Amino acid sequence: MAVKRPNWANKTADMQDYYDHYWGFPIHDDRKLFMMLSLELFQAGLTWQTIWQRRRAFEHAFANFDVKTVAHFNGEDINRLCKDETIIRNRRKILAVVNNARIILEMHKAGKTFDSYVWHFVNNRPEQLGLTTDDQLPSKTPASEAMAKQMRKDGFKFVGPTIIYSFMTAVGMVNARLE
Repeated sequence: MAVKRPNWANKTADMQDYYDHYWGFPIHDDRKLFMMLSLELFQAGLTWQTIWQRRRAFEHAFANFDVKTVAHFNGEDINRLCKDETIIRNRRKILAVVNNARIILEMHKAGKTFDSYVWHFVNNRPEQLGLTTDDQLPSKTPASEAMAKQMRKDGFKFVGPTIIYSFMTAVGMVNARLE
């Protein structure tokens, strides 16, 4: 049976693969959640296709998104990343990823997981949108606004409501896949 895709997912083979195998499936692994949050914040102002095509370079640059390793990145690492032409060389975004890793590492030290932190915003169950047409998704929702507000309060950076809604749909917290 053919996969029913929204228009954005039919634009290129990369986007088809992303939709068919990654987008919108629930993720409960802290490393993968951290990776997706990081990639989503790098997308700000760019297309997802640009970010997704560079994901292997991002994985290499950010130590496969190992939270502990990234949390210990120092000024030398930041400067190295700012010169890395294979990724998006935006210092504010790079600093946000390192900062966010440090916040998640503190959660781990306190015996908590990033998974339980983010999924509690949807009561540990994906919100089901039940889309049957290629409706335009909103850029943010009250849930993403609340989550972004709490994340900023907890020290996360570059986590506005639009980035967070995109993150929520990407990691399956909101099921926006076509039925």
